[in-house]
Amino acid sequence: MRLLERDDTGDFHLKDLPSNAIPPYAILSHTWGDEEVLFKDLVDGTGRKNAGYAKVQFCGDQAWRDGLKHFWIDTCCIDKSDAVELQHALNSMFQWYRNATKCYVYLTDVSTRKWDADGNSGWELAFRTCRWFTRGWTLQELIAPTIVEFFSKECERLGDKKSLEREIHDITGIPLKALQGRPLSDFSIAERMAWIEKRDTKFEEDKAYSLFGIFDVHIPVIYGEGKQKALKRLRDKIREDYLCLAKLWSADPRDPHHEKERIELAKGGLLADAYRWVFDNPEFRQWRHNSENRLLWIKGDPGKGKTMLLCGIIDELEQPITASGGNLAYFFCQATDSRINSAIAVLRGLIYLLARRQPGLLLYLPENTYASDDAMAWVVLSKVLRRMLEDPDLKETYLVIDALDECVIDLPKLLDFVVISPGRVKWLLSSRNEVLIEEKLKPDVGRTRLSLELKANAMQVSHAIDAYIDGKLSGLASLQDDTSLKNQVRDILHQKANGTFLWVALVIQELSEDDVESWHALQIVEEVPSGLDRMYDRMLNEISRYKRDSEFCRRILLVATVAYRPLYLDEIGSLSELPEQIVGSTENIRKVVAKCGSFLTIREDKIYLIHQSAKDYLSASALIFPHGAPIAHRDICARSLELMLQKLRRDMYGLVTPGFPIDQARTPEPDPLVTIRYSCVFWVDHLRDSITDKDTPQRNTLDAVQTFLELKYLYWLEALSLLRAISEGVIAIRKLEGLLGRTHQRQLTTFIRDAHRFALSNRWIIEQAPLQAYTSALVFAPVGSLVKKRFKTEEPSWISTKPVVETDWNACLQTLEGHNGSVYSVAFSADGQRLASGAGDRTVKIWDPASGQCFQTLEGHNGSVYSVAFSPDGQRLASGAVDDTVKIWDPASGQCLQTLEGHNGSVYSVAFSADGQRLASGAVDCTVKIWDPASGQCLQTLEGYRSSVSSVAFLADNQGAHGYGLGQDTTWVICNGQNVLWLPPEYRPTCSAIQGRIVAIGCSSGRVFTIGFSRDK
Repeated sequence: MRLLERDDTGDFHLKDLPSNAIPPYAILSHTWGDEEVLFKDLVDGTGRKNAGYAKVQFCGDQAWRDGLKHFWIDTCCIDKSDAVELQHALNSMFQWYRNATKCYVYLTDVSTRKWDADGNSGWELAFRTCRWFTRGWTLQELIAPTIVEFFSKECERLGDKKSLEREIHDITGIPLKALQGRPLSDFSIAERMAWIEKRDTKFEEDKAYSLFGIFDVHIPVIYGEGKQKALKRLRDKIREDYLCLAKLWSADPRDPHHEKERIELAKGGLLADAYRWVFDNPEFRQWRHNSENRLLWIKGDPGKGKTMLLCGIIDELEQPITASGGNLAYFFCQATDSRINSAIAVLRGLIYLLARRQPGLLLYLPENTYASDDAMAWVVLSKVLRRMLEDPDLKETYLVIDALDECVIDLPKLLDFVVISPGRVKWLLSSRNEVLIEEKLKPDVGRTRLSLELKANAMQVSHAIDAYIDGKLSGLASLQDDTSLKNQVRDILHQKANGTFLWVALVIQELSEDDVESWHALQIVEEVPSGLDRMYDRMLNEISRYKRDSEFCRRILLVATVAYRPLYLDEIGSLSELPEQIVGSTENIRKVVAKCGSFLTIREDKIYLIHQSAKDYLSASALIFPHGAPIAHRDICARSLELMLQKLRRDMYGLVTPGFPIDQARTPEPDPLVTIRYSCVFWVDHLRDSITDKDTPQRNTLDAVQTFLELKYLYWLEALSLLRAISEGVIAIRKLEGLLGRTHQRQLTTFIRDAHRFALSNRWIIEQAPLQAYTSALVFAPVGSLVKKRFKTEEPSWISTKPVVETDWNACLQTLEGHNGSVYSVAFSADGQRLASGAGDRTVKIWDPASGQCFQTLEGHNGSVYSVAFSPDGQRLASGAVDDTVKIWDPASGQCLQTLEGHNGSVYSVAFSADGQRLASGAVDCTVKIWDPASGQCLQTLEGYRSSVSSVAFLADNQGAHGYGLGQDTTWVICNGQNVLWLPPEYRPTCSAIQGRIVAIGCSSGRVFTIGFSRDK
């Protein structure tokens, strides 16, 4: 690094220093003028003649006054004639600013010698409009250093980044937390990109190069390539480095690429001769080569090889599609795993692979593509994928979905999405023959949809089965020395296979067992019945003949069949109530699982059912489920509660410090949660499925639930935080409240309601710092909270004087935190599933009012957002702001659809008509404008108002005062025109929204409160 060194006389000279010997230094931030002092000027000794020398002198003198002999200035410390040095400097500049002891910002267009009419210095106004805030390179010079001091052109100090942070935030729109040093990785790619949008650079490529440090990436500097190419290279690099951070997955991600590899491995590998027949199939060729034929549905009975056929097709398509720059994305549904058996999971998987292959598509991703509410997640993800597929720059794209029949949640939605998706995309689907799928995917008149029935291609499938059998037998060591025997075994397998790959695989698996000798092989294939169901009968009969372990196998098969995701060995051992001698050893559990015939397979200590047909068979087996599935769910719920009672305790990961952040928590070895990870997340789901339509839970089940909650509730919340599943816990408590609301155990239902309020109020902080369940959550819980009373001994003893808190839970359901400024407007969607808030931090946030999760932050306004409103169908969101504009957003994707301009002042209020066809806006310019929200055209301007228009609304028929709302002075919540709830000063609203019996209140603190009422007063 090259620095300038000042001596006692005030002169300075350049000094090259190795990276391991850099002294403390100051650094200058400024905007370039016409006569800057360059590197060659200092070398030649001619720099003093330039006007820019005053800045050099200022920086050296100020550094000297601050006790620093060395300083750095970009104009004269970089030899820009040396391309290597320039590249290194641009890549290192962010770090150089970050490492500086102080950064001085010299503002040539801000003077402290100018005065306003009242005799006050006018530098504040000049500061807000100064050129420094409009330049690209100064962004990182503002963000990187810890200490940034601002100076006028007279070299007088104006303040620093901390003292002026509010003004800087208002000028730049950069969040306060970013200015305060929050890691930049905490801010989304789109958010950081927005910081540079209104900044300019002298060389257009610098618009990209000045962001190197903001994204911690480096790309070669190529001046002359143009801004768009430079930005494209930058975005590509960002996506490459940050793809893993994209929030496409829930807590347990399933990469479709890895899932494909797992399937192939579990099925013994991919054999080319078993699938190549399809490339000569007329329907397949028509789909592959005809642009009009955009959908091919491959259908067949269970075990016919559909999944492996698609794996082979994917492998064959991969090379030519990739070579042409196209996209190939795929997803494998699995009914036995709740993480990959829904339409939401399919969309998330396709989005993930599309974004990985064409990184530019990540621009369509909103801040958070995971929502706790499935309906909301579908809306968000379906719009994201649709916009990706409509992108004008989308390359040739193939999308593959295997086992549609195993998409057990929202399959109709997924099929509708596929059928109406843009025509440029090719779909390849597979499933069993099911009526619903048949109705949706049957070939249409235009033959854009094709189907390939495996039964109709029996000859080709038979040849594929023969190739599969030959390939598998060639790998059996016991048959390699006896060609005649191998031929006999092969002929019998060919005869019995009946076109079912799975049947062959199960027989081969039995032939591969360690205790099978060559002389056993012929007997085995002769005894094995043809057909999957008869094969499964034989496997189950073999298990039942075990003298000692048959009951253990039955329990394991039962648990594996009803589990909502594949279980780890330690989990299934405990849930199956195996003896301690077995549960105490993972290897012993593995041995018992291995005795469960070929129903189960183990990969990386995780247990999978061999096939969906095996789950279907076991689910219908009276041997496995002698008392039916509901009783099995009840027993698993009871066992889960028992295990959690045994295992859960305070500070299970030894974090010790009350505020220890979850991001820094490391799983200890051994993991105290290893046997109960599944139980912590899914015990309520098993309780739900143990209840039939007419039943209520049994008394002993209710007693177990009550005991667990009263003894372990706080420890369970901590465990959920450690498992990154606190949102699932909040939803589980809500489910529990709904399930048990009709029981007569008042003590239990009352406790559950209190536990739900406790979780809602403290979800955010427990999610961030698990041990805050025992500190902040307990300290600030109301005196009457049952959770607080039950866990009184867990309150921190080191807090000697605790704050005065309310006697009981107030009507506030939860507090939504995230805005960095006063909240001016809140609005519910018509269905009550979303809540929008507009604030002084220039953003609109969209919340899930059930869980309190923010799944969208909309940015684009250049000032405080004063009003927000959903369209009646919830498909659009309007916002009015101090920047004189109205914006119309897609609340699902976060895209700004329209910016309506025309007002000559801040927009105070927006409202949709009842049919959503018109939008009204009222503003400080004393006008009301009526807009067409689809086209953005202003249809009418209403004038004549004597003052600012602060509220607009369309009249609806049969309006009357009824239900809940706020009184005119906003100090009371009213019901049917009567005051029912007085609001203390700290709850007084700056804005409010009503949805049935829920009142949302936005406060000047930046918080949003929701208050729920159980009935009308």
